[in-house]
Amino acid sequence: MSSSQQIHHSETIGAELSGLRLDQALARLFSDYSRSRLQGWIREGRVRVDGVRLKPRDKVFAGQQVELEAVLDAQVPCRPQAIPLEIVHEDEHLIVVNKPAGLVVHPAAGNPDGTLQNALLHHDPALEALPRAGIVHRLDKETTGLMVVARTPLAHRNLVEALQARCIKRRYQALVVGRPTAGGTVEAPIGRHPVQRKRMAVVAGGKPAVTHFRIAETFRGHTLLDVELETGRTHQIRVHMAWLRFPLVGDPLYGGRLKLPSKAAEETAAALRDFRRQALHARRLELEHPASGESFAWEAPLPEDFARLLELLRRDREAHG
Repeated sequence: MSSSQQIHHSETIGAELSGLRLDQALARLFSDYSRSRLQGWIREGRVRVDGVRLKPRDKVFAGQQVELEAVLDAQVPCRPQAIPLEIVHEDEHLIVVNKPAGLVVHPAAGNPDGTLQNALLHHDPALEALPRAGIVHRLDKETTGLMVVARTPLAHRNLVEALQARCIKRRYQALVVGRPTAGGTVEAPIGRHPVQRKRMAVVAGGKPAVTHFRIAETFRGHTLLDVELETGRTHQIRVHMAWLRFPLVGDPLYGGRLKLPSKAAEETAAALRDFRRQALHARRLELEHPASGESFAWEAPLPEDFARLLELLRRDREAHG
């Protein structure tokens, strides 16, 4: 799609941002956009604070309401491509897909095509009428599992509202390095890393982020977690678990140094060394149907490489039990 897309954002200035310049506060609130782009939107009158247009240098204060009308111009037209899709559910209003590892969700500078969006447009050309071909939430390139896609304007609006209201349940399985003693909840704000712009981090002034997790299975040096997202920030599970010092196995951004169980068999050690993506799978999706209101739930089994790694870790545990 080559036409521009307008996205409405609404946020409240928190106490940690009070007294900052408007452009500085926006950079914290809307970290997916560059500061220069945000400054341009301020000058174009696309930002209002309590209904008033301000200048980039004007200060903002706690409790003020910020409205942003972001306008995104597609850098690359998104063309239909015959890329295989594993469709878990499909009706006239939505599609649920099981995304494989390695598939980027949206075209971007480094991935102009070969994405889930290209595949969806081939599967249903009518999706061109919807923003981002109906995609309402994302999974990272190397994360596997379930995603829901809207097929109609009604479904798109209702699914976006349900996500914002935290009414869509997303449950994941994550294999982490180390052994947490118990499950729990991480409530720590996430924003762009202050230095390494490709990374996210737990930062003061970041967007609220809540992750619930419990222990599903324990190995000698690793733990399989069941994780539920309450919010959906970029890299949220990866950032929160690394912040707890239990990074995901194979995570290239947040995983840290490779750690092997002592005296592990070479097959197990090789499997851990060769697992070069974050061990994260969106296994269950629950929502109310955007047209009928009926409750739906879908599950997707672990991909083969993830399942094999778990089996080797089980053998390792038994061999050293």
